Amino acid sequence: MLPKKNRVVTKEVEKIFKEGRFVISPSLTFKYFKNNDKKIKISFVAPKNVAKLAVKRNFLRRLGYKVLEKHISLFPVGIVGVFVFKKYQDDASILENEIKNILSKIN
Repeated sequence: MLPKKNRVVTKEVEKIFKEGRFVISPSLTFKYFKNNDKKIKISFVAPKNVAKLAVKRNFLRRLGYKVLEKHISLFPVGIVGVFVFKKYQDDASILENEIKNILSKIN
């Protein structure tokens, strides 16, 4: 799990959805903007249309944070973003490949 200082707060999520750019992959969408801050802040969102049960949505978010921990240092400094699940994907290796692919498009 990422530390709280590296996760996006609600006000920033609203700003990301209004003003941010996005990168699309088969099961994830990454919406982001670059900030002048030196912190990297990234969160995961699992909407109800992906998984009806809160247990499954929480599982998806935890899995995303677990996979992201390995690659958080590769993101550009000052990025504030949200990964949004487009479909239910509980395979960690596929999520890892998609995060790497999104990372290559950002840099």
